[in-house]
Amino acid sequence: MIRSIWYRVTLLFLTFYYASKVVIAALVFRIPNRHGGVYDETAKRWSAWQLRAAGVKVRMVGMENIPKGQPVVFVSNHQSWFDIISLAANLPHTTRFVSKKELAKVPLLGKAMKVAGHIFIDRQNRQKAFEAYEEIAQVISDGMNAVVFAEGTRSRTGELQPFKKGPFVLAIAAQVPIIPIYCAHTFGISPKGSIRIRPCPVTIYLGEPISTKGMNYEDRHELLQRTHSIVEQFSVDAARDSS
Repeated sequence: MIRSIWYRVTLLFLTFYYASKVVIAALVFRIPNRHGGVYDETAKRWSAWQLRAAGVKVRMVGMENIPKGQPVVFVSNHQSWFDIISLAANLPHTTRFVSKKELAKVPLLGKAMKVAGHIFIDRQNRQKAFEAYEEIAQVISDGMNAVVFAEGTRSRTGELQPFKKGPFVLAIAAQVPIIPIYCAHTFGISPKGSIRIRPCPVTIYLGEPISTKGMNYEDRHELLQRTHSIVEQFSVDAARDSS
């Protein structure tokens, strides 16, 4: 319980400090949303310090699969909040997240995320969801990577859930590769609905790029199935490695 309290207090301090830095950069110094700079730096440091406060170490497997000089769509499973900060702290290059709209309402944090270029999606409104994907397409066209949690929400059991089609329609429309990702062991740290923090090592598996070149809208289901199969195999590998 002491670890949980320490983490919550640290999270509040880190969020106030780093989110304020981002908002000031945007509003006072008018630093534009661009590659690198304050927006990337603050996200990585904010996330890395949270991992330290929680006592969580992250191991990245397959980093060599991320192409250089080519934007991608990272398609990941989603077990807990620690998926987000583990990826934000460790993925290279300029990366923006597709987040649930509720985060936009969090004081200061929501504003900081918005000015940094992260995209909020209304999962209950299909029209607004597709509008959000148009924003993501703009992010990708600017040469940035996008992270999408394809299950749509956090798993309540830790098991891999079916994927939504939106991320694959996006990747096909942008004609950029997909990098399948599996975040292992984050569920046990902080399951959905729990306030306790139980530190354990996290392993993130990154698959080889899946090309979308030449694909069209009709190929979305095949692309979804292929990506889901890879992520599912990573989940089996992770269970075997931890046994």
